[in-house]
Amino acid sequence: MSAAELAALLAFCTAMSFSPGPNTTLSTALAANLGLKRALRFCVAVPTGWTMLMVASGLGLGSLVLGVPALRWAVTLIGVAYMLWLAWRLSRAGELAEVDRSRLDIGFWQGVGLQFLNIKAWLLALTLTAGWVVNAGGQPAANPGERLAIICAVMVLFAFASNFTYALAGSLLRNWLSQGRRLLWFNRLLALVLVATAAWMMTV
Repeated sequence: MSAAELAALLAFCTAMSFSPGPNTTLSTALAANLGLKRALRFCVAVPTGWTMLMVASGLGLGSLVLGVPALRWAVTLIGVAYMLWLAWRLSRAGELAEVDRSRLDIGFWQGVGLQFLNIKAWLLALTLTAGWVVNAGGQPAANPGERLAIICAVMVLFAFASNFTYALAGSLLRNWLSQGRRLLWFNRLLALVLVATAAWMMTV
């Protein structure tokens, strides 16, 4: 992979990883409500799941998911339903004690599975596959396996860094949010972000 291709890849991954989305929203919510330690499982689950998705896309599954309308809609609808359910649970928690009782916590494998229900992630994986794995400067790549490995390594770093950054911000707000009804309104704001993301996924 040339220096120009790597620079373009880094710029693309920075923009896609650090922009707000369902993963960063949940990282923030988990850390603000349950603490940074509990959010770390999700921060690790995101790059794990995304790497699995990227490998699957590189092997052709991404084209199948996006190319078969029924399959694409199934992934989208299940992902939207799951995010709306998470938004509903989040919007009801107004105190830290209530968060533990509501079982808002998302396990490692739930975090991994969420990546496969995010149509934005499939589109991103397919874009990376088409632009950096299969092609090299507009020409068929001679080393697709090596390129896929580089992309996965870069995305693991960026996916963890972005989600940990959002989680750290959430944990720093934890004490402030514990006063009065601040946590309730914070959770409702993040729930609205999840709802907006779900609505956007329906238009992709």
